[in-house]
Amino acid sequence: MVEMLEFTFMQNALLAGLLIAIAVGVVGTLVVVNKMTFLAGGIAHSSYGGIGIAIFFGLPILLSTSIFALICAGIIAFLTIKQRQRVDALIGVIWAGGMALGIMLVDMTSGYNVDLMSYLFGSILAVSSEDILFILGVDILILFVVFLFYKELLAVSYDSEFATLRGISVKVFYTLMLLLATLTVVAAIRVVGLILVIALLTIPTYIAENFVNRLSHMMILSTILAIMFTIVGLIVSYFYDLSSGASIIMVAILALVVVKVFYAVK
Repeated sequence: MVEMLEFTFMQNALLAGLLIAIAVGVVGTLVVVNKMTFLAGGIAHSSYGGIGIAIFFGLPILLSTSIFALICAGIIAFLTIKQRQRVDALIGVIWAGGMALGIMLVDMTSGYNVDLMSYLFGSILAVSSEDILFILGVDILILFVVFLFYKELLAVSYDSEFATLRGISVKVFYTLMLLLATLTVVAAIRVVGLILVIALLTIPTYIAENFVNRLSHMMILSTILAIMFTIVGLIVSYFYDLSSGASIIMVAILALVVVKVFYAVK
């Protein structure tokens, strides 16, 4: 363990993993409690369009992907609020459309040879200082918003009718949660990739809700679990020369299976 931390790339990977664990622990709880997993999945995959735009026009990837994903999240929020009965089809269209746009633009970019698999399955060992600063900024924004609007988010998450009676705009906070989920997804792409990001966003909370009920406790426990999965996943990845993103997710899945089996036989 000490040996692996002698390398700068492992130090950056561990720092990025710890920072992203805070984001997925807090926002993942809101996503799971509000049953927005499929929405977050649609945003994650559509964000590939932003990666394609960045590569085609030579723009900063994080900035381009963030803007594109936020636009997709805004469209999804608008459409799902207006037409809840067609939500699955609408998300499917945006999901596939974003990925198709990204693939086409990358194909049209001559001479581009960067490993695109790192965006699909993550490359935490290759995170840069810019990536770490972006994740840190996302963490600060998420914690600030949740601290400022915790009571409103709590009301909307568990009883939207009560929230409406209290004068809380469900539409505004529904959209706000989607936007936070979008930024978390973009930040986590370098860690586990857009294919696996939903697993990291949801599994810690799936486990945490077996032990705690309060929203704030669930956020804290989810964050702790995400940190543990990241550290153990990185250790497994380092010693067995495996993909870091996939190792983190497999550790999380094994933990989920153990918890579910324990409760099944209890």
